Amino acid sequence: MKRREFITVLGGAAVAWSLMASAQQSERRRQVFVLMGTANDAEAQARAEALHQGLQVLGWTIGRNIQINYSFGSGDVERMRGYAKDAVASGPDLILAQTNPALEAVRNATRTLPIIFLQVSDPVGAGFVESLAHPGGNITGFTNFESEIGGKWLQTLKEIAPAVDRVAVILHPETSAHAGFLRAAETASVTLGVKVTSLGVHNANEIERGITQFALVPNGGLIVAPHPVTRGKLIIDLAAQDRLPAIYPFRFHAKDGGLVSYGINQVDQWRSAATYVDRILRGTNARDLPVQEPTKYELVINLKTARGLGLEVPPTLLARADEVIE
Repeated sequence: MKRREFITVLGGAAVAWSLMASAQQSERRRQVFVLMGTANDAEAQARAEALHQGLQVLGWTIGRNIQINYSFGSGDVERMRGYAKDAVASGPDLILAQTNPALEAVRNATRTLPIIFLQVSDPVGAGFVESLAHPGGNITGFTNFESEIGGKWLQTLKEIAPAVDRVAVILHPETSAHAGFLRAAETASVTLGVKVTSLGVHNANEIERGITQFALVPNGGLIVAPHPVTRGKLIIDLAAQDRLPAIYPFRFHAKDGGLVSYGINQVDQWRSAATYVDRILRGTNARDLPVQEPTKYELVINLKTARGLGLEVPPTLLARADEVIE
């Protein structure tokens, strides 16, 4: 081969190699870490699948140009802190945190890596973001509930169980949003003629002891605030055992035997979160994405549970329900 031909061939090979390297770079597999504060159950799998579906529509394929690793805190704060530290040490492109405890663990582990939160209440009051419109820092995401929901929960519970004249709000004392829910319920209680008290819990033993004690006086009811520690079926079973009408924050509570739920569609929120994952991975700063609030709450009523408690659900409430479980 002549020297001129060699240079031409070599130059062409160099261009081809450059283009191939550029394509490989554009297809670099992005690393995303997800810390769920709850357990790895059917609900968690549904949320993950919704996220994957949302990302697929936006051009992200698991195993090709994006890798998502999940950890599950199961309500254990110490476990979440450990997972958060491990995640930050692995150097992901982005972290997703579900629930207030998980977000707190991740926020304390890094102030630089972009973070998207889901199912978090009162992110401003908790100090996670500066404001909903302008989060600042490295955090943005999707909220669960506004503080005023506490009054709506009490109103709905009183509507489905008119005899209730005392209500315990089961909450996690260290979660700032729960104080707002309690205040809203107390405000609404004045016109509804209900005495509202708080039942702070950190574990199953405190839940069982508190509900059992509360049930000793008749005409009681429960409001269950959203938190990994209040998530399981224990409260549902105790409410049935002690014949306590109770309202819960999510559909799966009613599906699992809870009387009534009023809250967001969690799966839809995870599907929507794919848009923020996409934008951040393509270069948008988390601080430039406003925190998204719920636009719709779903009312779900379990008629079987209502009958078991001797309650006749008003037709007006049934008409407003998004779902009625027979």
